[in-house]
Amino acid sequence: MTRTPKAFALFAVFVLFLFGCASQPLTRSEKEAQRAEIRSMASQTMAQLYQNYPEAKARVRKSAGYAVFSDFGLKIIFGGGSHGEGVAINNATQKATFMKMFELSPGLGFGAQKFRVVFLFDTQEAFDKFVNSGWEFGGNTEAALQTTTQGAGGRLGVTVSPGVTMYQISEAGAIVGISIAGAKYYKNDDLN
Repeated sequence: MTRTPKAFALFAVFVLFLFGCASQPLTRSEKEAQRAEIRSMASQTMAQLYQNYPEAKARVRKSAGYAVFSDFGLKIIFGGGSHGEGVAINNATQKATFMKMFELSPGLGFGAQKFRVVFLFDTQEAFDKFVNSGWEFGGNTEAALQTTTQGAGGRLGVTVSPGVTMYQISEAGAIVGISIAGAKYYKNDDLN
């Protein structure tokens, strides 16, 4: 019985550590530097995706838009989470919307991982909903994922909802397992 409160307390401390407390408002130059860093990360991630899967370039061009996130995840004993920042690009207008994400993932484990996530939106409606309303994935999402394949039969991406494909790339460039249970994506009010 005493294990449950201790485990919960440890998890609560972890969440506070991972997501931090309230921070000071950013200055104009800090905001510009952060936007530039996110744009650079997105550009590098898309180049990595195109290098690994040249067919993805045509899919991106045909899409209504795409979003790229850099995430850092940590798992300690009974639970974990990840957080990150990214940008959503509307292909019709080239407008960039800066966003944040966080994910809570219960379960046993230990470790840390940096990874990147790319979303492709087949329709303007799916893109607008993601950007304007934010997006949450529940615990049952993992069971509903469907693999999208490329011509050679290799794994290219995963359909996470109608009209939305997700690619998850490790920092080393290899595609890693897809996991979006308990994830939330939303606008970064500080950078928009």
